[in-house]
Formats: sequence, C-alpha cells, structure tokens
Amino acid sequence: MHPLVSALEGRLIVSCQAYPGEPMRDPGTMAQVAASVERGGAAAVRAQGLEDIRQVKEAVDVPVIGIWKDGGEGVFITPTLDHCLAVIDAGADVLALDGTSRPRPDGRTFAETVAAVRERFSGPIMADCDSLESALAAAEAGAEIVGTTLAGYTDARPRTEGPDLELLSELAVALPATSVLVAEGRVHTPAQAAACADAGAFAVVVGTAITHPTTITSWFRDAVES
Repeated sequence: MHPLVSALEGRLIVSCQAYPGEPMRDPGTMAQVAASVERGGAAAVRAQGLEDIRQVKEAVDVPVIGIWKDGGEGVFITPTLDHCLAVIDAGADVLALDGTSRPRPDGRTFAETVAAVRERFSGPIMADCDSLESALAAAEAGAEIVGTTLAGYTDARPRTEGPDLELLSELAVALPATSVLVAEGRVHTPAQAAACADAGAFAVVVGTAITHPTTITSWFRDAVES
C-alpha cells in the first residue's frame, strides 16, 4: 500500500470546494479553508481546479487530492487524460477522477486512462465511483482508492438521503485488498461519518457540511423558519 494511502486509515478527508459564481470561489480562499481544516485534524484535503490545487498545496502539509471539474453533465470530474496530467502537474499528491463506466470525452476507458497516467505518475489514484460494478472495475484497473463519490448522482443507483451505507457495506466485502474504500457523498453530520466508518470505510470525506457555508446556512434557515 502506498504510504500516502496507509496514512489515511481511520481518518477524515475534507473537500474544499466552492461553486462557480459564489463569493468563496477563489483559489486563495480555498487555500485558507484547507489550512483551517488541516488545523482541525483533516488528514488530507480534496481540491478542485488547477490554481486551487497549486495554492492549497502551498498552504497545507497534508496530502492534496486533486480534481478538475470541467462541464456539468456526464463525465466531468477530471474527465480526460489531458485533465489528469494537468492535475498532476499542478501538484496533486493523489489524482482523483470519474471512475464510472460512462463514456469519456476523449474516448478512453477508465482503465486506458489509468494505464496512460501510470506512464507519468506513481502516486495514488482515486476513482470516484457510482456503483458496485464501477468500483470493482476501477479497482481492477489499478485505482488504489475507490470512493462512493458519485453514488446517487448517476442512473446507477437511487440517491439516498445521506451516504449510501448499503453500497459501502457491499464494497467493504467485495473490494480486493489492493484498493481501499473511501466514503464520500452526502456525509452531513458526525453521526453519518461514524456510520460510514462502521460500514467499513477506510476513510471518510466530508465536504459541504464543513466547507460550504451557503448550504450550511440554508439548513439552519430552513430549521428556524419552518
């Protein structure tokens, strides 16, 4: 197991992202957020966009999981080989990309993309998956980290209210020892994070509930005004 991966066992990863057009959609701001969550105990951070990755990398000592979202439909999380190589060149310690079986913009399969990346990058690869089938295929293709990031965001599985604990439990049993299981997606409370760990997650990613004040504010607003 890669040392960067083994260091994440039983730990929290925080995704530091802001959506386009939001006040916090600024690489410097995201770097400050990343430094803050590191101080709070995050074992790694996930950053989106090339300049965000560069500035977050300078701001923290923990590993940076890099992605590049390009587009809004279909495969848009680090969707092509060119995107992958740009994320690596920006300084990401871990490359994360869409790990589903959907068609990719450059025509490559996930396995073909991973094989090409391996010619340039020896660090861990994280597959953002949506189902048992895509997760197992990603592991077979060589992804050291398999995340449930896209479960409920494609047609592969229904969207659950919180994290997809059923999928986590299935993957905890089915994944080969060469890959570790990371829970990601709709983990909104400490209790849900603990439930992910109990379901067999090697590590847990939390994003919105820690780093997205617009959404967090709306939760409290709805509670107060209902």
